[in-house]
Amino acid sequence: MTEEPDRLPAIAAALRSAAARHGTPVTVTDVATLDAAAARIADAFPDPWLRAYSLKANDVVAIVARLGALGLGANVVSRGEWAVASRAGIPNDRVTLEGIGKTDADLRAALRTAREGRPLRWIAIESMDEAAALGQLARQPRRARADRPPAGAASPLEVLFRFNPGVNPETHAGLAVGAPASKFGMTADEVTTTIELIEGTPGLRARGLHLHVGSQLRSVDAWRDGVRRALALLALVRGSLVAFDTLDLGGGFPVLPLGEPTPDPERFAREVAPLLEAIAADRRPSRLAIEPGRALVARAGFLVGRVLHVRERDGRQVVLDVGMTDLIRPALYGARHEVVALTSLGRPVSGTGDADRRIATEIARVDGPICESTDALGEHALPPLRRGDLVAIRDVGAYAASLASTYNGRPRTPQVLLELDGRLRLVRRRGSLASLG
Repeated sequence: MTEEPDRLPAIAAALRSAAARHGTPVTVTDVATLDAAAARIADAFPDPWLRAYSLKANDVVAIVARLGALGLGANVVSRGEWAVASRAGIPNDRVTLEGIGKTDADLRAALRTAREGRPLRWIAIESMDEAAALGQLARQPRRARADRPPAGAASPLEVLFRFNPGVNPETHAGLAVGAPASKFGMTADEVTTTIELIEGTPGLRARGLHLHVGSQLRSVDAWRDGVRRALALLALVRGSLVAFDTLDLGGGFPVLPLGEPTPDPERFAREVAPLLEAIAADRRPSRLAIEPGRALVARAGFLVGRVLHVRERDGRQVVLDVGMTDLIRPALYGARHEVVALTSLGRPVSGTGDADRRIATEIARVDGPICESTDALGEHALPPLRRGDLVAIRDVGAYAASLASTYNGRPRTPQVLLELDGRLRLVRRRGSLASLG
């Protein structure tokens, strides 16, 4: 477990500048933190590991492009995310398509690009029903379209099979996707039956297993057990299907509040080698992949808001202009994001440092502006505040922008990158009132 540095003191002035320039709420992504997270993943899972960024965590094109430039592919769950990856410059052969909600249109698109010689890296199948649908579509004759450029030589569409390992991850129940009762993935028996269906279909090639144990994993134990079970299943299948050589271990690496003990990616990576050594050499996967999302982007994001109300409600209550439409995780499953003052009574503060420690703080209940009682951000130690003061909400780079809504008629927040040279670059404008309704 490594202790991450606190970037807020160094960038507090830039966050205040972003609010002055673009208004509030505004989301600022610190590129230095983004780059450092990508480097940690690469150090833990170096080449020849295949590393792909899971777009569900944050689908802002500029952020996807930055991670792509750092060597990460794209893991997508729909044609919409696939389109974002393409706009970010990620080619199909570095894109993987998975997710439980794939429609026939998604499956057709994956088949079409393979037939045109531009296949995805792979598609991951969630169920026997989905495999049957993919097989049926693959057997349909290809329809030529005059509006498409001449196709290259057709390529097989490689298929992975999502395996539910039936473990109980050390995380929130809503994030335990590898648990036995989860809607995700297949049992070992379902996987072997589905492989036979896919392998007998022209244009499709059964290539390996996909595994995702859960998110915000606070321990490696369930993850290790899931990997062990996946390796055993893959070894069994590879005994009769030599090309079945790929294991995608998903993501799930946690980002917890600064100061909390947190297993880092390297701690998870250390579990893999002894598990591989326990498998006969000719039955081991020869292609390994990882697809983190939160671990890459969460710490880099700061949501800057402005104080609307300060009042006594069985203690101090602070109401902000930023809430569950911009960051739904606290309302959705009780996630905690630290709220830090950037100004106090109109004067700049950073929330940390010797100068700020001389400012008295008290616990305040912080709420958002949405007409829902669940729009609450928890209790935080804050200095004296008044209407107009600025605050920053930490660790919002994951599952804020991608889960944002326009509920209560609130346009989505602008997205700003804080570049390495200190420049603030607007990469997505604030939504317009005209776009609502």
